Amino acid sequence: MNVSKALQVRKSTRAFLNRDVERDKIIAVLDAARHAPSGVNTQPWQVAVVTGAKKIDLQTRIETAFRNGEKGQMDFQYYPLVWVEPYKTRRIECGLQLYQTLSISRKDKERRVEQWAANYRAFDAPVALFFFMDAGLETGSYMDYGMFLQSIMLAAVEQGLATCPQAALGEYPLIVKEALGYPLELLLLGGMALGYEDTEALVNSYRTPRLPVESFTKFFN
Repeated sequence: MNVSKALQVRKSTRAFLNRDVERDKIIAVLDAARHAPSGVNTQPWQVAVVTGAKKIDLQTRIETAFRNGEKGQMDFQYYPLVWVEPYKTRRIECGLQLYQTLSISRKDKERRVEQWAANYRAFDAPVALFFFMDAGLETGSYMDYGMFLQSIMLAAVEQGLATCPQAALGEYPLIVKEALGYPLELLLLGGMALGYEDTEALVNSYRTPRLPVESFTKFFN
């Protein structure tokens, strides 16, 4: 599969088959992604691959905290504090697509909570990846990390795997670091669900729209 096709095939997958991912495939994905560029070759990425009993234990801790009303607090500010246009509308439309696909009404608070709770289980994917970075690094390393994450997702497509990058998996950093034995001073940037897509799941049937090139590009000569 060429890169252009992989970019189009990749999507945020929210339902996975109950099928383990072969370790050699996970290694192949990370081996490809490690070639992502980074400023002065800092390679800021530190990755935890969580599966099996450890994943169940960790996601149970996180989901329990969520259901007990403990508000998550990421190690950094991911979203803007004040939403302005056009981003405010895009955010709303993104959420509407999900809930309308699943026929979850605005008034159905119980189903909305259940759908959100699935985030903390990495949508029941067999693999959850967690991404850490040294706190002393600056904005450039966040940019580098983004290229690394995209590389993981494209390499996963090549391996026949599906992914969902998740800021939600970074909302309870203390729980994650304690469970996995990572130093508290590290930044937890977020996580990613990884597995084989359940192609029959309704939640995987929609795609969010993308802007045409002309709407965000200017040519100068």
